[in-house]
Amino acid sequence: MRFVKLAAAVFVTLALASCGGEQKLKIGVAGPLTGRDAVFGAQLKYGAEQAVADINAAGGLNGQQLELLYGDDAGDPKQGRSVANNFVGEGVSFVIGHFNSGVTEPASEVYAENGILMITPGSTNPKITERGLTSVFRTCGRDDQQGKVAGEYIAANLKDKKIAIAHDKTTYGKGLADETKKTMNGLGVTEVLYEGVNTGERDFSALVSKIKASGADVVYWGGVHTEGGSILRQMRGAGVTAVMMGGDGIATNEFAQLGGPGTEGTLMTFGPDPQKRPEAQAVLAKFAARNFKPEAYTLYSYAAVQVIAEAAKAINSVDPAKIAAELHTGKSYKTVIGDLAFDAKGDVTRLDYVMYTWQKQPDGSITYVQN
Repeated sequence: MRFVKLAAAVFVTLALASCGGEQKLKIGVAGPLTGRDAVFGAQLKYGAEQAVADINAAGGLNGQQLELLYGDDAGDPKQGRSVANNFVGEGVSFVIGHFNSGVTEPASEVYAENGILMITPGSTNPKITERGLTSVFRTCGRDDQQGKVAGEYIAANLKDKKIAIAHDKTTYGKGLADETKKTMNGLGVTEVLYEGVNTGERDFSALVSKIKASGADVVYWGGVHTEGGSILRQMRGAGVTAVMMGGDGIATNEFAQLGGPGTEGTLMTFGPDPQKRPEAQAVLAKFAARNFKPEAYTLYSYAAVQVIAEAAKAINSVDPAKIAAELHTGKSYKTVIGDLAFDAKGDVTRLDYVMYTWQKQPDGSITYVQN
């Protein structure tokens, strides 16, 4: 997939409808459009684009056309804050994003200070919605929920195995690893190894040696697919046969490309497969026509735009503060990923995690399949 490389402060405005000079309602899409997590940025981008195109084709939001602006944070917190400040200057009312929790946290503070409603499709760290910011929401779940599912699975199915835990020291990766550790420890399972690595590293021989020496049967990885896939490949190269287990940060087929054949059998927590939902089929057909595979968070991004639109219609207003207040009422909204309702913190009220296993497909590729 080809991406246009953008600086963090540079925005490309996409006019999705021509209405002769009529003022459009601006929605920002923010995420890692370049860099190691660009595959996830593309998911947020394409999901929001399709949702906005569909709304505009149907007459707009309360009769007003929508306009998308893009901000590339490259997965960096400082660039994320810069993107947020630029969105403020551009007069953005709503933001779909960011993806990385460590980026979403500082950027969301800028949005809250300036009356912008933000819905993140993919930032799962609990702190995102624990700061009393009434304009911050997410369509995904939280890592304390995800870690609970992972930890309980380990205790129920792998309690006789030796468990090693590794993470990438980020807000997301360490947070998820620690939540999983807390749950499994509480259920009587103690890890044989707990290690952190730096993002961007390529040589994981020191970590692999420690895993091998520990005799681990399972390696729980708290982080994204880039380092996770490389660690897995290097484990196999060193003769380590331990099963890897991870969270939603590895939910892209690029993980299997990086990890190689040894990816097969990897366990992963993620939300119930939204592509199997009947309400998603019409949208999936549109993505297919665009030759884009809507992995992981694409439909979560589409749903974020839907939620804003449905709330705006319900109160006949496009005021971000009023829409935020409407979302906090606990009312349920129909979306491509199912019915969503939000609690007082801005979290979805349903438990959104199940277990997947990476399996070889008839064409020889390896991808994740819901258990």
